[in-house]
Amino acid sequence: MTAGELAIVLAAVLLTIGFAALVVVLLRVLDTLRILRAELTDLRHETRPLLAELRASTDEARGAVEEARHDLDRFDRVLGSAEAISDAVASTGRVTRLALSAPVIKATALVTGTGRAARRLRRGDSREIERRTGNGQHLVIVDDTRRARRRRG
Repeated sequence: MTAGELAIVLAAVLLTIGFAALVVVLLRVLDTLRILRAELTDLRHETRPLLAELRASTDEARGAVEEARHDLDRFDRVLGSAEAISDAVASTGRVTRLALSAPVIKATALVTGTGRAARRLRRGDSREIERRTGNGQHLVIVDDTRRARRRRG
């Protein structure tokens, strides 16, 4: 055997060893891929119900959000109506107060004055009641004597 033949045999042996190592590595990769494929199948079987449940929960949440949005719109309309009613009541109260304050004050004054006059007349009070007449004179009435006297004012 010559050196060239020895080199060819040595190369063939090394290539056979390398090829055998490559086959072993590829078999290990193939086993790993089978295991990975089995795990992926198991994962799919486990996650399908979870994904379906997640979709259902998402649909329920979407429905709840739409219902809440609808209720919020309705509440907004009710609140707007309540504000309009409140403003109307406030303005009505203001107008009523302005319209009735002067007549109520006058009626109260008339009742109070009439009551005082009636009490004085019943008691026979000798106080003088003074009233200004239209021509600039004061008319003084004395209750107990029922006399009237005029004085210039």
